[in-house]
Amino acid sequence: MVVSGFFARRADGFHAQGYGISQWSAEQVNGPAVCGLLARELETHCPAEGFTPARLTVDLFRPVLTEPITVRSELVRVGRRVLVADAAIVQRDEVRARASASFLAVADPPSGELWQPTESLPVPAERYDAPEGSYPLLKVGDGDWTHDLSAARSPERKTLWQNLIPVVEGEPITPFQRAAAVGDSTNFICHWTAEGNSYINTDLTLTLARLPLGPELGLRARDQVTAHGVAVGTATLYDRTGPLGTCVVTSVANAHNVVHTPGTAR
Repeated sequence: MVVSGFFARRADGFHAQGYGISQWSAEQVNGPAVCGLLARELETHCPAEGFTPARLTVDLFRPVLTEPITVRSELVRVGRRVLVADAAIVQRDEVRARASASFLAVADPPSGELWQPTESLPVPAERYDAPEGSYPLLKVGDGDWTHDLSAARSPERKTLWQNLIPVVEGEPITPFQRAAAVGDSTNFICHWTAEGNSYINTDLTLTLARLPLGPELGLRARDQVTAHGVAVGTATLYDRTGPLGTCVVTSVANAHNVVHTPGTAR
C-alpha cells in the first residue's frame, strides 16, 4: 500500500504508518519520522520573514510508540537576532522525545575570506524523483549509486541521496522537516558495518547555514569515533547547490538487536 506520509493526523493525535515504523521494532516509530515531526512543531514558532532555522537538537531517550502521539511546544526566548523554542512528544503521560531549535536572524555576511573544505560532494547525474516512499540512493566508497541498501554492509564510507515523503499525510514537507528527517540517517551511514547496524542513536544535532533547495538531499559520512560501546557519527548535509550544514549523532551499542538489511532485525 502506498503511504503518503510518515504520520496520519487524527482526532486523538498523530499515528505513525508505513515508512514511519522502526526497523528495530514494529511497535516503535523510527528516528527520521520522530525528528521530522518535532521539526514540524518547532518551525511553527519561526517568524515568516527575517529568521532561518539554524540548529535542531533532538533527544531520543525513550521509544516513541506506534500509539497516538501528542506534540507540545513553547517559546523559550524571542530576541532581535535569536529565537529559541522547545518541543516534546508525549505518550502515556510522559515525554518520549524532546527537541530544541534556534532560529537566527538573516543578514549580509561580514567581509573577509573564510577557510572552507574543498572536497567535492557526490551528486547523482539526474534528478532523483523517487517513487513515493521508495528506498533512497546509496553510494558506498567510490561505487555507483544503488537502491540496494544491503550494500551498506561494508566498512567503506557511505553517502545517502534521498527524496522524502511528507512527514504528515496531506501536508507538503517543508525544507526544515526534510533536513531534520534526513539528518537522522547519519546513524545509518556512519554506523553500518559488514555485520549490519548494532548502534542505535540517542540523539541528533543538526546545524544549518541555510535551508535546502529542491526535494533532494544528500548525506555524506564525515567522521566516526567509537569507544566502549558509544559511537559518535558526523555527516555533511547537502543539496545540488552545495553543503547546508552538519549532522551529529551519539549512539549506543545495541548488539542484541542487530539490523542486518532494511526491514529486518535479529
